[in-house]
Amino acid sequence: MQDSKQPNNLMKYAGLGTQWLVMLLLAVLAGHWLDSKTGWKVPVFIITLPLVALGISLWQLIKEFSKPKK
Repeated sequence: MQDSKQPNNLMKYAGLGTQWLVMLLLAVLAGHWLDSKTGWKVPVFIITLPLVALGISLWQLIKEFSKPKK
């Protein structure tokens, strides 16, 4: 039987997927807004901001899974 204090794995991963989706969406929208304000021909921010967001989220994921289980 599952301990009631342990989070349900399905909900944990669904929350993680939702967090990634929202973070990437915000990064793309912010990159699009910044690129429209700068007027550059190359979309620098719309490329770099989602990559930075993915890097940060992968770092958080590795940090979360490297914690010792109790």
